[in-house]
Amino acid sequence: MIQLYTAATPNGYKVSITLEELGIPYELHAIDLSSGAQKEDWFREINPNGRIPAIVDDAEDFAVFESGAIMLYLAEREGKLIPSDAKGRSLVMQWLMFQMGGLGPMMGQANVFSRYFPEQIPAAIDRYRRESRRLLEVLDGRLADNEWLAGDYSIADIANFAWARIHEWPGVPVDGLYHLQRWMDAIAARPAVQRGLQAPPRPAVEEAVQIEKARSLLV
Repeated sequence: MIQLYTAATPNGYKVSITLEELGIPYELHAIDLSSGAQKEDWFREINPNGRIPAIVDDAEDFAVFESGAIMLYLAEREGKLIPSDAKGRSLVMQWLMFQMGGLGPMMGQANVFSRYFPEQIPAAIDRYRRESRRLLEVLDGRLADNEWLAGDYSIADIANFAWARIHEWPGVPVDGLYHLQRWMDAIAARPAVQRGLQAPPRPAVEEAVQIEKARSLLV
């Protein structure tokens, strides 16, 4: 059994979707980020960085943190969602790292400055929106001649989808990116993805309350 410690965020959904796609049994532990539970000593024993998501593989008595590392661990554990040959594996890793080092951080900052930062800084908002749009254009270009990002459907698709799907929240348009939209629709229609996006479900709270809770995490 996998113990999953997570919250309703793109990085959290990357792991819950992966678990659902792989059909791995897991126990869900929803972390209320606004409570600071992720900073408590018991959680830091699992993830010293005090961030979600994190897992514990009961069978191996082994903890894994960082969403991309968790996805890779699970995919390799099951021998699915990542090729076994060196070039195929490298291609998946390249697009996974594209999300980890590019799309996730840029869209994350776009979220912070457009939604959560206590003051509006137009230059910062414009910078991160523009860079997020550019990265989505890179994905669109790749998908123009490829059904998936790296050969067959893989953890690379899951990782990038988890962030691309929230483009409206930071105000990043996807107009004209038809290949990206086709790909997002195809992934969103997968039953395992739909289940993963409910683990945990996003709280039904007013937008103002959601923003205020997110702002508290900036301190």
